[in-house]
Amino acid sequence: MSWAGPDDIFLSTSLATYLDKKLLVLLRDGRKLLGLLRSFDQFANVVLEGACERVIVGNLYCDIPLGLYVIRGENVVLIGELDLEKEELPPHMTAVSTAEIKRAQKAEREATDLKGSMRRRMEFLDFD
Repeated sequence: MSWAGPDDIFLSTSLATYLDKKLLVLLRDGRKLLGLLRSFDQFANVVLEGACERVIVGNLYCDIPLGLYVIRGENVVLIGELDLEKEELPPHMTAVSTAEIKRAQKAEREATDLKGSMRRRMEFLDFD
């Protein structure tokens, strides 16, 4: 049985339909990158031009410019085309500076850590 058949050609070239289009790439670590797809290979390694990382914390967001960006395929979870005709974010979202979004991220991370430590303490007491 042969591994490569006529149907497999469409699987390996499916990213070709996204060339020169604006994409959203979701990475394994949870980051969201936006940019124009300029190149890709059989391992889903992709090159984004004019890439930026979109950071969202609550109702705040910031697009951090990255420039030309190469993404290793094993880190890609999802790739999707963005509709340029539609609004990218809901109207209740507020754009903030990079410094502000970093502060918001830090506060969110500290709140999550505190919640986790409180849960561990409660489990230690074992109120069952």
